[in-house]
This record gives sequence, structure tokens and C-alpha cells, in this order.
Amino acid sequence: MTAEGYAALDAELKRLKTDERPAVIAAISEARSHGDLSENAEYHAAKERQSFIEGRVAELEDKLARAHVIDVSRLSGTNIKFGATVTLLDEDSGDEAVYKIVGEDEADVRGGKVSITSPVARALIGKEAGDIVEVTAPGGAKSYEVLKVRWL
Repeated sequence: MTAEGYAALDAELKRLKTDERPAVIAAISEARSHGDLSENAEYHAAKERQSFIEGRVAELEDKLARAHVIDVSRLSGTNIKFGATVTLLDEDSGDEAVYKIVGEDEADVRGGKVSITSPVARALIGKEAGDIVEVTAPGGAKSYEVLKVRWL
């Protein structure tokens, strides 16, 4: 993953531990004070939220412990690989799109970040500016021309 992706996951983990976890503990304590737990919807909702938070904390701790962080600013070259920011021209519509190839946990298509495992990224790996790329995606085959490869 990129350093930016690592920082985002780390920030989420810290937020869950410092804000969410204490808030849900307080909610459970408050719900307990209302009496019968078997029919207490607030208590069950808070316990369910606590379960989600603890599961996400464990997942994030595992991902961060196993993460291989790549400093994209140290990468260069003309071939597309992980971390590259690529400008594409859709040959059918004439629209330009800019995508950064990132790890799975960082992917955000609306934000211009595609997962290294996505059909678009897999088709782009190894290509360079001027190449035509055929992408087979769930929505059908698309053809793109690689206009630019940058390292940001």
C-alpha cells in the first residue's frame, strides 16, 4: 500500500480506539442502567456496535502489521506499475480519466484511485504512454489510450 493509504488506515484505527470504543462502552453502561437486558433494544444495539468496532480494530491492526508500504515518490519510469498516476483517453467517448493505482484498501474510484487488482489496473500494468489498452470489465469491453504516466 502507499504511505497515504497506510496513514488513512492508521487514522481510522486511532479514531476507533480513542473515540468510538469509549463512546460505545458508555452507551452499554447507560443501557444497562435501564434494567432488564433481555428486552433492552438500546443495550443490544450498543453491544452489536461494540462487536463491529472490535472486529474492525482487529482487522486494521492485522493489515497495518502486515502492510508493505511503498513510497511512490521514489518510483519512476515509463512503464505503469503500482503507484503510477495514469491519464487515459476513452476511445469510445473521448473522455479523459486520471487514475492512481493503489492497494485494495485504498481504492476509491470516485476519488481517482483504482485497486491494483481491478480489471483496469491489471490491463494497465506494464504499459506506457501511447499504448492502447483493452479492458474487460463487468460493464463490457472498453478501449483506452494511455496518454500520460506520472509518479506523484
